[in-house]
Amino acid sequence: MHWAAGPAMARQHAKTLWYDRPKYVFMEFCVEDSTDVRVLLEDHRIVFSCKNGDGVELYNEIEFYAKVNSKDSQDKRSGRSITCFVRKWKEKVAWPRLTKEDIKPVWLSVDYDNWRDWEGDEEVELAQVEHYAELLQKVNTKKPPPAMDDLDDDSDSADATSN
Repeated sequence: MHWAAGPAMARQHAKTLWYDRPKYVFMEFCVEDSTDVRVLLEDHRIVFSCKNGDGVELYNEIEFYAKVNSKDSQDKRSGRSITCFVRKWKEKVAWPRLTKEDIKPVWLSVDYDNWRDWEGDEEVELAQVEHYAELLQKVNTKKPPPAMDDLDDDSDSADATSN
């Protein structure tokens, strides 16, 4: 038996969306219910790995189009994805693609919902990053579930129909 070959064969790539801004490149690794999340960010590449809700190991390695500032970058996890905010080394320089090589992997796509011409949008970008970080913080903050003890009480609906 080849136990070591099993997990390696099951390993797949996570669907990845990306878009460009003046100071940052954003990447979203689309994995629901992820566990064992690891993000290794270096100045020229990112290595992402995790397991999805079915226990399948996902692995992506991306050599960046240009150098990034790995020390001033961050990632946020939600129930549906892991988003990385990667600080560009040279700000205000548009990236025509995410990867160093001019080859588009099938699992990598432009996030057209967030893509736009960003000339002169630095303040808008900062506000969006802060807003997104706040939203993710709210999503990640666990609150007690709402009380549902009134769902079985039929007396209110009976009173309402008898009037």
